[in-house]
Amino acid sequence: MSKSKGILVINGGSTSVKFAGYRHEGGEDLSVVCRGQVEGIGSHPHFVAKGADGKPVDAHDWGAEHPLNQESALKYIFGWLDAHMRDVVFAAAGHRVVLGGVKYEKPVLVTDQVLADLDELCAFEPSHQPYEIAAIRAVLKANPSMPQVACFDTSFHRTMPRLAQMYALPRQYREGNLRHWGYHGISYDYISRQVPQYAPDARRVIVAHLGGGCSICAMADGKSMDTSLGFSAVDGLPMSTRAGEIDAGVLLHLLIADRMEPVALEKLLYKQSGLLGISGISGDMRELEDSEAPEAAEAIEYFVYHIVKFIGAYTAVLGGLDALVFTAGIGEHSPLVRGKVCEKLGWLGVAIDAQANAANGPCISAADSRVAVLAIPTNEELMIARHTLTLAAP
Repeated sequence: MSKSKGILVINGGSTSVKFAGYRHEGGEDLSVVCRGQVEGIGSHPHFVAKGADGKPVDAHDWGAEHPLNQESALKYIFGWLDAHMRDVVFAAAGHRVVLGGVKYEKPVLVTDQVLADLDELCAFEPSHQPYEIAAIRAVLKANPSMPQVACFDTSFHRTMPRLAQMYALPRQYREGNLRHWGYHGISYDYISRQVPQYAPDARRVIVAHLGGGCSICAMADGKSMDTSLGFSAVDGLPMSTRAGEIDAGVLLHLLIADRMEPVALEKLLYKQSGLLGISGISGDMRELEDSEAPEAAEAIEYFVYHIVKFIGAYTAVLGGLDALVFTAGIGEHSPLVRGKVCEKLGWLGVAIDAQANAANGPCISAADSRVAVLAIPTNEELMIARHTLTLAAP
């Protein structure tokens, strides 16, 4: 049997390992052959795999008596790939890594030095970084000869002007890693390459990445000028369960006056706030849209208000606006949110076609809109696969 080379994309988390396999068709062409994940790591692990058409092809449940860890989960994934993807040899692996720090401003081949540098950044991003690095080490153990590429969510934003990356802290704090990093960079990287297909003359673009995690990015000629997520992944817009921007004085009050423990405060900001905290119902926009409760409506309006506020601010940063893009789960699939946001941006010349908006795009702006409005699906997996192909071509 003739075998083709492939790229494996891995996204390691605290309780899950997600993967996607891509066949290298030659040149820059990549086609997905499978996707899957092991979820419930450490508790009740279960595996599901889907084919190129997105339909389930296999599943496995270990039960609570076999909690697994990342290493054993990845070992199972490699075994499954060997058994079920026999016509593809996965010759390199690409990983999503949240924080690259000052040193890594673009994707990089993983070496011992790179791993050591990324380890040092775990203290700055403890909710994702350690698990992503653990996934790299697990692959290294399972397949020591496989080249690996780390793709950073922060890289895309290193083009932001110095002032946009600073906090107003004394210099000794600003010179290190206490800075405005910005995240969702792999998604923005992908979207920046898609916009010219739909709005070739758009130079000043704002992209709203609206999903479980949310952020907005202002781009000039495809480069990041500012973004709403900052030092951490809890800044900027309200999200599914994350608070978004909040006065630091509130946090000091909770820590000092209310004597809240740091672990409890972290849980409050990351897991109990955002759309869930406001509504008391759910952090899932689909459930909020289906609800008739006034609290659900309030959560949606709060969400829309802050999206509009950031778009207004970033229009000022860019000196105008040529295109507005919605992406990720809510951005791609919620005509209600897109419609409410665009209605409040009429002063910018934004006008949408209701029928195109209901159909989820890709172009949803009306013929007389002064701003192109787009709904473009993002593809972080493919972006990671492309970077991996560039650095570790099989």
